[in-house]
Amino acid sequence: MNTLRRWVLLLILVEAVMLGAAVAGGVIGLTRLGEARGRLVDQTDPELIQQRDLETSLLDQETGLRGFLLAGRPEFLTPYRDGRAQQDKAVAEMRRLGAVPGTAAGEDLDTVLAKAAQWQETAERMITSPGERTLADAANVQFDAVRASLDAQRVNLTAAREADRDTLQRLATLLAVAFGVIVALLVILFVMLAMGFHRRVARPILGLAGHVRAATDDITRHVPAGHGPHELRELAKDVEALRQRLVDEVALLDRRTTELQRSNSDLEQFAYVASHDLQEPLRKVTSFCQLLQRRYHGRLDERGEQYIEFAVDGAARMQVLINDLLAFSRVGHRTGAFTDVDMASVVRTAIGNLEAVIEQTGAEITVSALPSVRGEESLLTTMTQNLIGNAIKFRGDQAPRVHIEAERRCTEWMFSVTDNGIGIEPEYAERIFVIFQRLHPRSAYPGTGIGLAMARKIVEYHGGRIWLDTSAGEVRTTFRFTLPLREEDHG
Repeated sequence: MNTLRRWVLLLILVEAVMLGAAVAGGVIGLTRLGEARGRLVDQTDPELIQQRDLETSLLDQETGLRGFLLAGRPEFLTPYRDGRAQQDKAVAEMRRLGAVPGTAAGEDLDTVLAKAAQWQETAERMITSPGERTLADAANVQFDAVRASLDAQRVNLTAAREADRDTLQRLATLLAVAFGVIVALLVILFVMLAMGFHRRVARPILGLAGHVRAATDDITRHVPAGHGPHELRELAKDVEALRQRLVDEVALLDRRTTELQRSNSDLEQFAYVASHDLQEPLRKVTSFCQLLQRRYHGRLDERGEQYIEFAVDGAARMQVLINDLLAFSRVGHRTGAFTDVDMASVVRTAIGNLEAVIEQTGAEITVSALPSVRGEESLLTTMTQNLIGNAIKFRGDQAPRVHIEAERRCTEWMFSVTDNGIGIEPEYAERIFVIFQRLHPRSAYPGTGIGLAMARKIVEYHGGRIWLDTSAGEVRTTFRFTLPLREEDHG
């Protein structure tokens, strides 16, 4: 299977083998370089130095012997005795450095020592019998042999030193070549990865991105499988599956939108019927019940008059309920365009609409500085009036105190309506916004239970949120709602 992972692993494996070979060659070369350097610095060069000391010690011996033979004085033998001691030290050091029997340096040293031993034996006889001429001639011949062996030894050590230097230079060149090969392989690896990435990854991805953009512009356009590694082909299949699912979801959404439009049309027709056909007979029922109540007041017994009162009250409540339902259903439908709305003016209008109940209850309403927002003024007035009206309705023993304020929060305004009423338990924080949900019996607090549901619908229609602030405590009730900032207020 032609997968991106296999291709990358194969390339890495090939490069790893090549790099490994280059590194191994470099390590071997470095090891041999170290060995050659050690042999040159720690053995060959010191051997040459000790060879010079050995040669000097033998020359000192020959010089001391000549001085003794010429002067006949024993103190002239001091260079000879010192030379013997120096010879022993030089030989011991050369043995330590590797000039042992079985090696070329050891054989040369053995030759020098053998020749020197012959000469030294003759020299010792000359010291004890200085007048024998034949011994002097033999000593000269023997020392010439010593010189020759020393020259041969020096030549061989010098040749070994030059060979080590050549080896060192050759290995240094090899290391430089190995380093160059490693650098070249790294460059080749980078180039191959770049070219391979472009051909095997970037180009197929760009092609797939183009098909995805085309499908984004036209959701019905097919996304082909494409080419490239197996992973990219699988990705193209997944994108095509997602596109097909989106097509199906869009088709389903279109069907549901059509059904919703038909349902909305039916609801609008129902609203029309409720506002005309239902209200007309309801008004007749209400009117005739009121006529019966006035005409037969005092003529019926107490139960009959109670029945008529129940009918009048039920018809009136039904009319209020129908009007509230109509208002609730029309939020967001058949409304005006959004304009700049001064929330301070909205609050003043809502307070004016509640003027009678405010005077009756002695309510005190305070308002901080309020901003302007985008919205429909009549709906925002209804929402604000519902919140203030609830605060006054659900009052405690003290006169109602309501405070309205606003503060900016990032991209929105957060408004607060706080009162000193009876409060709301936190567990009912969501239930109170559901239509027709009441926390108290109708006999205690009148109303249809639609006010807060209407407030939530209006706020959400304007792109905001509304909630009960449960952190306010039981001694007060705080409703908060948000409305988006106007475009000119951003920044």
